Amino acid sequence: MSRRGWALFVAMAVIWGIPYLLIKVAVEEIAPATLVLARTALATGLLLPVALARGMIRPLGPSWRPLLLYTGIEICAPWLLLGFAEQRLSSSLTGLLVAGVPLVGALLAWLGPDRERLGGRRLLGLLIGVAGVGALVGFEVGAGDAKAIVAIALVAVCYATGPFILARRLSDLPALGVVAASLAISALAYVPAGVLQAPASWPSGRATLAVVVLAVVCTAVAFLVFFALIAEVGAARSTVITYVNPAVAVLLGVLILDESFTFATAAGFALILIGSVLATSRPRATAAPAVAPAPVDASAPTGAAPPAARTEVDCAALPRNAPAP
Repeated sequence: MSRRGWALFVAMAVIWGIPYLLIKVAVEEIAPATLVLARTALATGLLLPVALARGMIRPLGPSWRPLLLYTGIEICAPWLLLGFAEQRLSSSLTGLLVAGVPLVGALLAWLGPDRERLGGRRLLGLLIGVAGVGALVGFEVGAGDAKAIVAIALVAVCYATGPFILARRLSDLPALGVVAASLAISALAYVPAGVLQAPASWPSGRATLAVVVLAVVCTAVAFLVFFALIAEVGAARSTVITYVNPAVAVLLGVLILDESFTFATAAGFALILIGSVLATSRPRATAAPAVAPAPVDASAPTGAAPPAARTEVDCAALPRNAPAP
């Protein structure tokens, strides 16, 4: 991987590792619905003009139904549920539990219409990953936090389902256009609840800064960097950030919020990580094809620029297990 690829990879590992910390800080003073409204509105103001200038919104018209479905599953529901869960759980524990998304994705791929074969290795990965989640829930989560656990479970299902909608219904559309439109739709959807639940007085500077960084850096800038990462190293390699983000979330939670880090936390994370890697592994090809095109160019038209030169990515190139927290 090139130096630029490593720089983009490290940037994404950090950028999508800190949202859990920022959400935890914000929901101490701001209702989850208001937080989602602020985050999506600010990010829309940055990304939508770019998408409009590049002509990436107009092609979305005929696909408005799957776009609405994707928006609800990938942004509206999980971002609200994350805020709700972090009112009750630590940011580090939330990040670790969300790390189980690849496990849910592998299970959905097996249960889905394509019936992807699990095989011994992937089945073992699912079992190990579930054991890791069980360790976190059993040793780190109190019995009174059942609602928060259900919320995180729903987040994992949403984050694992959203990419399937992208692949099946929105794969021929520009990714930046889909993201910008989804954020705009989410902002509009949360205007009533977000305004009604807004705090009576302006939040503290700490909470305000958390919201701004969450919207600008972890949402708007993050997607632009993520698309650049895919263009640089390909969709397959970019999914590795999924396994690094939780470690960043734990580290920041422990260092900044003084959250606890126990043996059960370490063991649970290790099991989830190992299980996710095994569960999302692909069977080895029996025979190598004569020509193996780079993943990011699989749906590109003839004569498209090489991966390192491309900055616009279509939805078909987006990895299936790298959710935006």
